[in-house]
Amino acid sequence: MHFQPSIRLALVLAGLSLYSSLGAQTLPPGKQTALEAVDRLSAEIHLMAMTLWDYSEIALLEAKSADFLTGALEEEGFTVQRGVADMPTAFVASYGTGKPIIGILAEYDALPGVGNAPVPRRAEREDGLTAGQGCGHNLFGAGSVGAAIAVKRAIERHGLPGTVRLYGTPAEETVVGKVYMAKAGVFDDLDAALEWHPGLETGVRNQPGRAMNNFTVEFFGQAAHGAGDPWNGRSALDAVELMNYGVNLMREHIRPEARIHYVIPSGGEAPNVVPEYAKVWYYVREADREKVEEYYDWILKIAEGAALATRTTHKVTLITGVHETLLNRPLQEAMQANLEFVGAPQFAEGYQEFARELQRSLQIEEKGLATEIEPLADGPEPVEGGSTDVAEVSFIAPTVGLRVTTAAADIPWHSWATAASHGTEGAIRGAEVAAKVLALTAIDILSDPVLLKRAKEFYHEQTGGEPYQSPIPADQLPPLPTATPGD
Repeated sequence: MHFQPSIRLALVLAGLSLYSSLGAQTLPPGKQTALEAVDRLSAEIHLMAMTLWDYSEIALLEAKSADFLTGALEEEGFTVQRGVADMPTAFVASYGTGKPIIGILAEYDALPGVGNAPVPRRAEREDGLTAGQGCGHNLFGAGSVGAAIAVKRAIERHGLPGTVRLYGTPAEETVVGKVYMAKAGVFDDLDAALEWHPGLETGVRNQPGRAMNNFTVEFFGQAAHGAGDPWNGRSALDAVELMNYGVNLMREHIRPEARIHYVIPSGGEAPNVVPEYAKVWYYVREADREKVEEYYDWILKIAEGAALATRTTHKVTLITGVHETLLNRPLQEAMQANLEFVGAPQFAEGYQEFARELQRSLQIEEKGLATEIEPLADGPEPVEGGSTDVAEVSFIAPTVGLRVTTAAADIPWHSWATAASHGTEGAIRGAEVAAKVLALTAIDILSDPVLLKRAKEFYHEQTGGEPYQSPIPADQLPPLPTATPGD
């Protein structure tokens, strides 16, 4: 496979140390080929991860990242469809024919404002970028592409029936990409979907996360002089503040699983001008979709009341919404077996020392990185964390995922500390482990009709056979940025 040159290529290859075959001779031929393929792809996975870290492009602006990954997949022999679901940076890469169709999800967007040099202290990036891979999607994209290529090589070598697809899904950080891809029917013919995510520990995903609505409320009033004739003004900012006050009183009466947070992107231009325009941006989360809708309706009534009280008008825009994730026990058990076979990532002492120094700078316990596998509990774990658009795929096809250690224990996620960690050679060990587990699980599904049948039966029990319903209006287009930020 040929990749474009990178300023990091020499560093990547110099630091490269391939994994062993991990007893691959005990595996069925297809799985052995896939496992060995990931080993052979180690240099490419390193290069992909570092290149995506270099780019660190934010949601729906991941043009270079998407081009880089699609180019690699095309060179491997995948057929690539770009710009799917009205998003220029979304793509689908396919190899093989017929059923079953196995999807592997890839993400590659960065977060604004968390960029950091790959050092264990707060330091600006040398290239001046302020965005950064605080969620490790550079590793996510690289590991998933590596897994898809490994599965392709196993299909090719052993004549396995079926199709592998790599879904390039942008804008996960704003919970957008897979939502609009799901609404467009991109996942409709999938038999199963696989995903992974960087994290602070290693284990199969076993908690459903939170359903969520992401929306804005704009208020429109009348400008006036703040001192000269304030009686002629109608403050849109007053409406925002009144709405937020009402929501904050609401918090006393919501369930413990709920999370409501907001920012004010626009609140006026000058203190001596009554603001005629103001905008507040909300996320509302709960354990399931029904409860999110309940709180969303409540908040919309609060917004309406704020507008009435301040003699302003208002407009609500639902940007995106997601369900909670459906867990699939048969696929979880298959993935857990493959994870235990591959093992958790083991890190060189240099990266463990990086992790401890990072923890020291954050004044937390110097544990280093976790190197054990979390057991798969007998049932789903309690709801925790945020929301993910992977949930929409899980309502369309049986879906399973895992998290893999890539950063120091207990450090804050979505932060400069994780952005720094994910730009190091050591973190890429997590992407290599993920690629192996995803590839082995995909081969299991392709070659074991009984496993796939059990997974589908479990999925149908959860959904009751009801078709997927998108949380967003049928005619709504993705919220593409209107301008490119300076960085």
